[in-house]
Amino acid sequence: MTLAFAVALIVLIGFAYYLGQSRALKARDGRGARLHSLPSYYGMYAALWCAIPAAALLAVWSAFQGTIVEQMILADITEELSGLDQSRIGLVMNDIRNLATGGITSSDPSPAIQEAAARYSNLMVTAKAAMFVIALALGSGGLLLAFRRISPDLRARNRVERIIMTVLMLSSTIAILVTLGIVLSLVFEASRFFAQIPITEFLFGLQWSPQIAIRADQVGSSGAFGAIPVFAGTMLISFIAMCVAAPIGLFSAIYMAEYANRKVRGVLKPVLEILAGIPTVVYGFFAALTVAPTLRDLGDSIGLDVASESALAAGAVMGIMIIPFVSSLSDDVISAVPSAMREGSYGLGATKSETIRKVVLPAALPGIVGALLLAVSRAIGETMIVVMAAGLSANLTANPFEAVTTVTVQIVTLLTGDQEFDSPKTLAAFALGLLLFVVTLILNVIALRVVRKYREQYD
Repeated sequence: MTLAFAVALIVLIGFAYYLGQSRALKARDGRGARLHSLPSYYGMYAALWCAIPAAALLAVWSAFQGTIVEQMILADITEELSGLDQSRIGLVMNDIRNLATGGITSSDPSPAIQEAAARYSNLMVTAKAAMFVIALALGSGGLLLAFRRISPDLRARNRVERIIMTVLMLSSTIAILVTLGIVLSLVFEASRFFAQIPITEFLFGLQWSPQIAIRADQVGSSGAFGAIPVFAGTMLISFIAMCVAAPIGLFSAIYMAEYANRKVRGVLKPVLEILAGIPTVVYGFFAALTVAPTLRDLGDSIGLDVASESALAAGAVMGIMIIPFVSSLSDDVISAVPSAMREGSYGLGATKSETIRKVVLPAALPGIVGALLLAVSRAIGETMIVVMAAGLSANLTANPFEAVTTVTVQIVTLLTGDQEFDSPKTLAAFALGLLLFVVTLILNVIALRVVRKYREQYD
């Protein structure tokens, strides 16, 4: 049904575009009048009047349909819900949804629950069909209204551009609101964590053991929430990854942009970009099964104690993974440097290598910094490779041969499984996320300052 509706709506919008354009052409030919806008704008005007009302209805209906249907179902089974608290009522409603969709319920459903599930399924189908019919009716009404308004004097281009500008502004506003919502949710949950754990202990503590014991007499019943070992492990692995990715990626970009011919470039660039398409779990397997044992055996052969799960193995493989982020973006930036700058350098007697070092790279520095910043963000946010190759131990060390952990790994660990969101153990994930957000923001500010400084110099 959904696919049929989508096809019908697309056909209706295309038909609206055709009718709007045809009416504008007929109005011009019939009266010899000159159209204010191109005929395509009249078609777009009719198509927008058809699409926007239907899309608005779909958005509003989809947002409230589930809640309304659930309230109607709950009103029919008040006897089954008598004496239950809100959490149990939510569990019953979840069983009804699962039963209606063929899922697994928490217990054997009673006849009343089975009947409610059947009614829930029927109501959802009816509501969806009604939504589709009304949306098509609104689209047809918008088409009829736009069709009547089309005339040679209609400023179709102005109105279409105004509608598109409004849509763009709404999209930007939604992006800002989503970002604000993410930040506020992190701040709210982190404030609940800091109400139980002092912020000074979190920021400056040297022990990370968020496990909360069931009994007070157990060891570590209060947990330890010092975040320094976790962030130290994140920075260590990210540093190792950038030591691998930055030089290899930048040098490969310089070679492809300045030295390689078209045939070589046409082969090397796709091969490098294939690395970006490999799933991170494959990199994790490669790090755990190949790189880590190789590094351990190599360390044993020269007398070094290398852990089977080490920061070096995770960082090296992560660096290989993010090479395309550096090489591809840097290659595009270096290729975008105007040829006039190179020719001017050659005209002054500079060699090719001198031109690259003293002209091309400084001119492309803002873009290269952006590429490196993207690579750093990718390294900080990586989880799978660290889980499989570096382990979960929160060790405060700068030794790359030891096992460490990262912020993202700890967030996943803390939020995995059934958790109580009143526990400091679970709320610690939000505190880690907030601190990681602040660190990333600081890195962005530093990068913007570097870009602004050198861009002013070469504009």
